[in-house]
Amino acid sequence: MSLHPISDKAEVSVDFPDKAYLGNFGRHSQFDAYADADSVAIRLVRPGEDRREVVVHLNYGLLADVLSELARLLAARDSLDTQHRTELSEAAKLLTAALEPRATS
Repeated sequence: MSLHPISDKAEVSVDFPDKAYLGNFGRHSQFDAYADADSVAIRLVRPGEDRREVVVHLNYGLLADVLSELARLLAARDSLDTQHRTELSEAAKLLTAALEPRATS
């Protein structure tokens, strides 16, 4: 896997009944993503003395549900700023193209 710079930011929280863990990942952090036959995974890495790392695995069915819900929520709110709207639109186009059936030889 190859790490890529994070161009924006992320916050991850995990809540348990008796404690919570919180991690911030900003422009000094990195990410990678990978896909296999059943799922995708996103890894966020904050290097340095206060190193943090989180990996989230999502099976394709759950990922599809999440994307559908995000689409519904974004359609119901005011339009995003131009930069974020463009970034998300371009990424959605790339995902759509990647999901098109491929010719087999």
